[in-house]
Amino acid sequence: MFTGLVEEIGEIQNIIKSAKSARIKIKARRILEDIKSGDSISTNGVCLTVTEHTADSFTADVMAETMRKSNLNLLSPGDEVNLERALVAGGRLGGHIVNGHIDGMGTISRFEREDNAVWVTISAAPEILKYIVHKGSVAIDGVSLTVAYADEKVFKVSLIPHTRDLTTLLKKNTGEPVNIEGDIIGKYVEKLLFSKEGEKNLGIDMDFLSRNGFI
Repeated sequence: MFTGLVEEIGEIQNIIKSAKSARIKIKARRILEDIKSGDSISTNGVCLTVTEHTADSFTADVMAETMRKSNLNLLSPGDEVNLERALVAGGRLGGHIVNGHIDGMGTISRFEREDNAVWVTISAAPEILKYIVHKGSVAIDGVSLTVAYADEKVFKVSLIPHTRDLTTLLKKNTGEPVNIEGDIIGKYVEKLLFSKEGEKNLGIDMDFLSRNGFI
């Protein structure tokens, strides 16, 4: 589990691709201070398991499903990635609950500066946008951000200078893909309220929630 607060920007040193999977070596510094094999590292929002590590790098295996669903498939040596270690029990949850299990990719369609911030517009498929809620949380390439606008085709976030300086988001160009993970709470609510066929589960509805003090 992660918070979406990026600790540092790493650099791809090497990537060995097989038919569908890959093995990635990433140069880093801060996150290596207490690293050990088996640890989880959020890499552009994707939870990867450390298989090997040195004083200035770590290696992880990337399975086929992750390569299909994320922008890790597009990485080359020299590319930069957002890195975050797993949340420590008892630590501050400064962002939001991020699993590192992305829903898919969106595309950056526009950057717009407003005073000290930059608005980023991202287009995405309907199956991703249904989890994007105005004023809710979203992880973009592993960065916890607040949704400032959302409609049926795009959503927008606003980046402050701190986020700009410590992540890769504003180093990207329009048309580039980004990994998106919606708020996990919304997914659980959807699962409880609807059956596998997409029909409303009459066991839990608004009346049930009201009678039991949830709303």
